[in-house]
Amino acid sequence: MSENLHSRRSFITSILTFGAAGLSASIIYPIIKYLTPPKQREVEVSSVSGGKIKDMENDSFKIVRFGNKPVILIKTDKGDFKALSAQCTHLDCTVQYKKSEGVIWCACHNGKYDLNGRNISGPPPRPLDPYLVNIKGDEVFISKKA
Repeated sequence: MSENLHSRRSFITSILTFGAAGLSASIIYPIIKYLTPPKQREVEVSSVSGGKIKDMENDSFKIVRFGNKPVILIKTDKGDFKALSAQCTHLDCTVQYKKSEGVIWCACHNGKYDLNGRNISGPPPRPLDPYLVNIKGDEVFISKKA
């Protein structure tokens, strides 16, 4: 009889253990799914408008959305346009144009790039991705490099 009692106990313990594990998983899984942001697919864009030429002063910049990604559009002091990825290659912080130094600057860890996107100081491991700038009439268009 003792052996029969032992097997019943182990059976009930097994059932309760599996039930508790199932209950825990059914509570924890939705919490984890709620806390993790959903993956966003890359929006396929071939070209975006950067605005009117006259709306940008020389030696200034603006951030333009290129699908899901930010692009920095710079109008140099000579009136030329440059477009580069606005995500620092170190930790994806958004970069900005520092007019006083004539460089693209990442405020997160003081990374600096020249106006061609090459990293010149700080922790960024590689250059910024370049984009093409096309002028059609009085509007600036940004497109991916082929």
